Amino acid sequence: MVDLLALLNSPVPVLDRGWIELIDAMPHPSSGVSADNVVVSSARVSRLGESKGAEADRKLIHYLMRHKHLSPFEHVVFTFRLKAPLVVWWQWVRHRTASYNLMSGRYVELPEDEYYIPETWRLQALHNRQASAGELPSDAAERLTAELSAHIARGHALYKQALALGVAREQARLFLSGFSVYYIGYITQNLRNAFHFLRLRMAEDAQYEIRAYATAMYQSFVKPFAPICCEAWESLGQGGDE
Repeated sequence: MVDLLALLNSPVPVLDRGWIELIDAMPHPSSGVSADNVVVSSARVSRLGESKGAEADRKLIHYLMRHKHLSPFEHVVFTFRLKAPLVVWWQWVRHRTASYNLMSGRYVELPEDEYYIPETWRLQALHNRQASAGELPSDAAERLTAELSAHIARGHALYKQALALGVAREQARLFLSGFSVYYIGYITQNLRNAFHFLRLRMAEDAQYEIRAYATAMYQSFVKPFAPICCEAWESLGQGGDE
C-alpha cells in the first residue's frame, strides 16, 4: 500500500541538477478518497452512485478509457513544482492544457551553479529534423563539455558584472546561457490532460531531457496516485487520450 501523503513534497532528482515534486493533489491524500474512486463517482453521477466494488470499478475505468469517455478523469488534479532547464520548459509550455507559473529572474539573482550540462552529446538524426540519433565520440564530447562549462562561467561572470554596475536584473540576465539555465516553476494539470502530455513526452522519439521529467512525473507520482486509471491507460499502449 502506497503512503500517498509521503508523495507530497518529496522531490525526485532529474538530470544533473533538476527535480520534480508533487505539491498538492485533488483528491488530497489525507481525504481517504482515492483518485480512482473520484473517476468512478463522477462517471456514475447521474445515479449518485459510488463504488460498486473493486472489480466493477476497475471494469468501469477500463471501459471509460477504452471508449474515450475521458471527462471523469478531469476531476483528478495535480500540482507539481519542478526545477528544469529552459530547454525543457521551452517544450513543456507548448502543452496549453495546464496552468504554469515560472520564476523569471527579475526579482532575485540567479545562482551561478544552476545550469544544465548534459552527460552525453547526441548527434542530429539524418532523417528527422527534430530528433537525435547516436552520440558524439567521447573525445569530442569532452571538448564540448569543457567549452559549454566555460561559456556558462563567462556568461554568469558578465551577468554578475552587470548587476554590480546597477543594471536591472531583467536586463542583466541577457548574459546568461539561456537554454541551459535552470528555472523553478509550478504546473497544475488534470489527469486527462496529464495522460495526453505523458503519451507524447514519454515516447521514444521525445527529446531525452523532457522525457526524463515525464517519466519521473508518471512513475513517482501519477501512477501511485491513480493506479487503476494508469493500468487502463497502459493497457491501450499509453494511447488512451485523444
